[in-house]
Amino acid sequence: MYEDGLRPLRDVISHFGLDAKKSLGQNFLTDLNLTGKIVRSAEGLGGTDLKDSIVYEVGPGPGALTRAILMNGAHRVVAVEMDPRCVEAQKEIQAAYPGKLNVIQGDALEMNELDLIGDTEGRPIKIIANLPYNVGTALLVKWLTTDQWLPWYSSLTLMFQKEVGERIVAAPRTKAYGRLSVLGQYRAKAKIMFDVPARAFIPPPKVTSCIVGLTPTPEQLETPQQKVLEKVVYAAFNQRRKMLRTSLKALGKDPLPYLAAAGIPQTCRAEELTVEDFCRLAHAYQG
Repeated sequence: MYEDGLRPLRDVISHFGLDAKKSLGQNFLTDLNLTGKIVRSAEGLGGTDLKDSIVYEVGPGPGALTRAILMNGAHRVVAVEMDPRCVEAQKEIQAAYPGKLNVIQGDALEMNELDLIGDTEGRPIKIIANLPYNVGTALLVKWLTTDQWLPWYSSLTLMFQKEVGERIVAAPRTKAYGRLSVLGQYRAKAKIMFDVPARAFIPPPKVTSCIVGLTPTPEQLETPQQKVLEKVVYAAFNQRRKMLRTSLKALGKDPLPYLAAAGIPQTCRAEELTVEDFCRLAHAYQG
């Protein structure tokens, strides 16, 4: 038994027959010391404390991260899980923390999070999740492209494959810099908190993972429309080896005037532009 009185995670996995399904991108964490470290890394992000927060979790699996969140004093947890076997396993945690955990079976990409969370009583919401590898990037994009900004959450503490994490925080003129870098840094401060070795999972993946912390930042007066920025960034990086005077023709109009208006040389390539450059370019494009 652990501090929370629940059985070891390996016993939970065995008892409920939780063989990880590749189709669901599953790799289960079993070390509560590690999940406790993940939860503590979320403390203070977004200027909010865990003990006053509601936590939204995706893909809780057998519950290692869920248990750590509750053990570290979260007000309550709302979790979305695709796998009915894992939903069943979570019932033991619900019994140990009455009224503190709500588990919904379904696809997180299709969910309206605020409907699931319900009345927050004015409490901040933190997203903390060991994201399934097959939907991690899509969920991040969903959370970073909400119509209303600042968003409904105060911070994101998420696990990704390290390669993906490096793309989120990458600087211009680096190999990892691309669409996800601009999107991740346009509306948030992003940083890699620490790496997670493959041996921490059952089954161990073939790659190292990392924890990425993102804190939303207020939009400035010169911030372009999100959809316009996405369109410009997509066109620029879709042909990243070409100069912008060529790649941006995909937007359907002569790019030279708005490149000039943004003060960006037409011979630049996408990877040379900072997030601020892309914002100026999108502003000039949208007119």
